[in-house]
Amino acid sequence: MSSSPKIALVTGAGRGIGRAIALRLARDGFHVVINDIHLENAQSVVDEIKELGRESFAVQADVSKKDEVFQMVDQAVKHFGQLDVMVSNAGIAQVKPLLEVTEEDMNKIVQINVFGVLYCLQAAAEQKRGKIIHAASIASYKGFSLLGAYSATKFAVRGLTQAAAQELAPFGITVNAYCPGIVDTQMWDLIDEKMAHYMNLKKGEAFRQFSDGITLGRPETPEDVAKFVSYLASEDSDYMTGQSVMIDGGVIFS
Repeated sequence: MSSSPKIALVTGAGRGIGRAIALRLARDGFHVVINDIHLENAQSVVDEIKELGRESFAVQADVSKKDEVFQMVDQAVKHFGQLDVMVSNAGIAQVKPLLEVTEEDMNKIVQINVFGVLYCLQAAAEQKRGKIIHAASIASYKGFSLLGAYSATKFAVRGLTQAAAQELAPFGITVNAYCPGIVDTQMWDLIDEKMAHYMNLKKGEAFRQFSDGITLGRPETPEDVAKFVSYLASEDSDYMTGQSVMIDGGVIFS
């Protein structure tokens, strides 16, 4: 990092992968704005970052609402004077057979996982600088049974990443995505619970079955993902754009 700290904003950073990314970027020298729909969770991460000697503040915002996203970015820029890295991490999962997915189900997951990424992209791009980083998934390369709607949204994120990289290159902005696999978080607790219902399994069995397919032999941690996002946020990735990269321990091979 240069002597003048850079500024990052991480959405959905109150827990799980987002929290790990925010803490890693703080250790890398960034001042970090923490977004979450739950302000208490966000503030807890802010406190952790301040203990690391970095500046931070929390913004409660729903990424599915364009006005709230733009206001969030405005707050970051007004407070720190700039925004160097936008990490669009916020997202939800949904476990349902496609034949049971309702219009309401689809609207909700698209609004958060796709429109949320689009709005963050648009707001960050107004700064005409820096790096934009999206949360994709191994499900952006392979559609998974019972995760059809979720997979569709992550395919969309990969498409947005490729198109945005081309459109924003003239401004010196790079756009990339990280594609985690089976990460031991509360989101996967929910996926495991729902899959157990549909697959007639006991609690924890779906997670174990998916984990058994990991080449490196263990489930992924949020910190595993954060290490790669650290690279994407750094100057080392300056010549990389439009890529959605698997960081999954060897589940999907492209």
